[in-house]
Amino acid sequence: MYKVLIVDDSDINLQLIKALVLKVGDCEPVIFDRPKEAMVWCRDHVPDLVIVDYMMPEMDGMRFIAAFRAMYGRTAIPILMVTANDQKEVRYEALLGGANDYLTKPIDRIEFSARVRNMLALREGQKFLAGRAQTLAEQVAEQTREIRERERELTYRLSRAAEFRDPETGAHIQRMAHYSQVIAWGLDLPPAQCQLILQAAPMHDVGKIAIRDDILLKPGKLTDEEFELMKRHALFGYELLKDSGSEVLQAGAEIARTHHEKYDGSGYPAGLKGRDIPLFGRIVAVADVFDALTSERPYKKTWPLEEALQYLENGRSKHFDPLCVEAFLAGWEDILDIRQRFQDETSAQVSGANPEFVDHDLDLHTFKSSGS
Repeated sequence: MYKVLIVDDSDINLQLIKALVLKVGDCEPVIFDRPKEAMVWCRDHVPDLVIVDYMMPEMDGMRFIAAFRAMYGRTAIPILMVTANDQKEVRYEALLGGANDYLTKPIDRIEFSARVRNMLALREGQKFLAGRAQTLAEQVAEQTREIRERERELTYRLSRAAEFRDPETGAHIQRMAHYSQVIAWGLDLPPAQCQLILQAAPMHDVGKIAIRDDILLKPGKLTDEEFELMKRHALFGYELLKDSGSEVLQAGAEIARTHHEKYDGSGYPAGLKGRDIPLFGRIVAVADVFDALTSERPYKKTWPLEEALQYLENGRSKHFDPLCVEAFLAGWEDILDIRQRFQDETSAQVSGANPEFVDHDLDLHTFKSSGS
């Protein structure tokens, strides 16, 4: 059923046009003798066809068309102007002003019916194309969602492949990724960036895949030469991910390369300092270290939360970006909720690592002598 808006200050003309519209069939006429009232109706309704008189006292047809076209989503609605004036200048003004067609009075019933049918056919085509576009958009959105789901699964499994080679857990990946998102929220990053870091952060240590077991799993402290080799996992992870066409994997590459940099320039692999360290790297540095401190491993006990927070405080402007630490602390209730939701299964199930293993990756050798 087509909604046909009819606007004319003459009741006789309104009734005549209404009768002609009803004869076209499948139409619901909506009539107004005051154009301003019709304009109010148009704010909440979208007609399929507008038939408007040219000469009206409070708002003539040209002003009505201009106001109607200015409304959102009304630029393509067919408009038929009707007038007693048959001058070409008036016709040109109407067509150039936004009317799609033009009829002069007295109205020829056959011509009127033909023009209305043609304009409704135009409207039907518009609605079909709009519906088709909506369907295609929904299909693309669904396919995109499926691709992103597979991408998320791939990144998680890739991250787990690296974690299987040292005494970390899948829960660690989930926690530090969600901690990173909390920090991103606290820094007022756009929602898309907050979601991106949640998906990309788990790949921070994917470069461990390329580190030899005798170094990665060595009990006790690494030699200087071995530690230099260990530090190369940051670049290995970057090289593995950087050429991907995926935004998530590209972000993962940046995180892998920079999350061991320190705010004072003493980190690795490039010794970047301050804001030269990409923001995602600065965020993940805080999230990853906090989770390492507060997680039980075969080689260390869990640090009390107070001591871990003090470690972050002491590391402001040295190891960590002070704004990232501040954002982490501001989201403390969310941090506690994440720790509760993503818990390690048991220490005994963590990769069977040697109890003397030291977390060479984070270079936090205080684990074996600090904490409780």
